[in-house]
Amino acid sequence: QVQLVESGGGLVQAGDSLRLSCAASGRTFSAYAMAWFRQSPGKEREFVAAISGGGAITNYAGFVQGRFTISRDNAKDTVYLQMNSLKPEDTAVYYCATGRTRLPGAYDYWGQGTQVTVSS
Repeated sequence: QVQLVESGGGLVQAGDSLRLSCAASGRTFSAYAMAWFRQSPGKEREFVAAISGGGAITNYAGFVQGRFTISRDNAKDTVYLQMNSLKPEDTAVYYCATGRTRLPGAYDYWGQGTQVTVSS
């Protein structure tokens, strides 16, 4: 059974930084891409960033604009999202997801989410 558990969310001020973590279990972590999505109230869930199983390939949404960095530690079965220069519009529930293959693409398992709130 695949499980994803996010942590690291919280309330911060605009311009601050946060690092989200997502601990995975239930299958060979390094064999699958991982991704972060987010959802704000009243909006669709949107893609934030993804990383391949080995960590060599990363993809980012346009709104990240160099502020966020996705990384993974396959020895710890954990993926991270370092978020810098946070803006109020980054306020959302952030979810991690695990892919169906080693390369970023479709995702079939999701965590429960962690709330990030950025005040102005």
